[in-house]
Amino acid sequence: MHNIYEISPSIYWIGGSDRRLERFENMFPLPNGVAYNSYLILDEKTAVLDTVDSSISALYLENITHALNGRSLDYLIINHMEPDHCANIEEIVRRYPNVKLVGNQKTFQLMRQYYSLDMSSNYYEVKEGNELSLGSHTLRFYFAPMVHWPEVMFTYETSKGILFSADAFGSFGAFAGNLFADEVEYDSYYLDEARRYYTNIVGRYGPQVQAIMKKLAGLKITMICSLHGLIWRGENISYILDKYDLWSRYVPEKKGVVLAYASMYGNTENVMNSLAIKLAKRGIKDMRMYDVSKTHPSYIISDVFKYSNVVFGSPTYNMHLYFMMDSLLRELAVLGIKNRNVTLLGNHSWSSAALKGMTEIVESMKEMTLVGTPIDIKSTLKPENEHELDAIADAIAESLKE
Repeated sequence: MHNIYEISPSIYWIGGSDRRLERFENMFPLPNGVAYNSYLILDEKTAVLDTVDSSISALYLENITHALNGRSLDYLIINHMEPDHCANIEEIVRRYPNVKLVGNQKTFQLMRQYYSLDMSSNYYEVKEGNELSLGSHTLRFYFAPMVHWPEVMFTYETSKGILFSADAFGSFGAFAGNLFADEVEYDSYYLDEARRYYTNIVGRYGPQVQAIMKKLAGLKITMICSLHGLIWRGENISYILDKYDLWSRYVPEKKGVVLAYASMYGNTENVMNSLAIKLAKRGIKDMRMYDVSKTHPSYIISDVFKYSNVVFGSPTYNMHLYFMMDSLLRELAVLGIKNRNVTLLGNHSWSSAALKGMTEIVESMKEMTLVGTPIDIKSTLKPENEHELDAIADAIAESLKE
């Protein structure tokens, strides 16, 4: 059965949720599923803004049919060509052969790469700042390259101030009836998933996010409609804009410590636990600790973006840095994380490599400050070496005061 929601007069949400998908992009865990958003404007002309993933195609196409109520579809606005949003383009063209596919040059390049059906006669190419009138609604297009694909554009409905923002301002998590961020306990339930979504999917492209935010700064925006996650409206819009500003400038949201470790037999873990207790005794109140072999890196990365300080601890393995720690650090480097205080703890029994490996990767990142003198433990931390851990705890505590 159809499942639609009028989010503003004559503007409808026609998307859906997938709670069965195990991993987004076959990488990132989805314990709460994911929502795929699409929107329909009914005016003198009709327009759909983006499609959805193939997993919910049947519901989606039923939604469109019901919402159009016998009318034809005039335009399909394609803000983003990633397959979880463009999977139904061919089917829409088959059902509505006169529909105009609205996109930019790169949109159509990707369309030819993905599809075998020749849809070139349906192409309606737009450029930066172009407008499309549907009647009482006018759509204006703003290009947002590399947020987070090269063809991405935002569509701004000028009469109501609604921004259709492609993947930007989105989140992991399926819907449970409520579509608006102000209808849920966002901080306690959705914020972590919004941050995890941004940091892992868009995180590398902070400068590009800053560029589109500056481009939109003068617009009156009353609603933000992303392709994933909840819709933002009214005074709550500043909340997510402020978060995106911090995340895209790689500025920590708050002071605190993430402790991420690898440990084969518990010895490195014991050092990290000892350090955490020492920090707690020094008044440090907000800490997160992760075993990199057990916790998916997307959760650790999200918290590294959130907090000011991070401690990495790892043993040597086969005369190299422990593989899971190596992978985590390299992923953080690719995502462009910077402006963090970093402390390093190595461990080895006969050949030291972990500390050297971590140091090389961290030093390759921009604007990372090493806090405390690194320790390279020999198998286990002995009482006579505890003063080294105390010195590190003092250095971390001092950095949090700055």
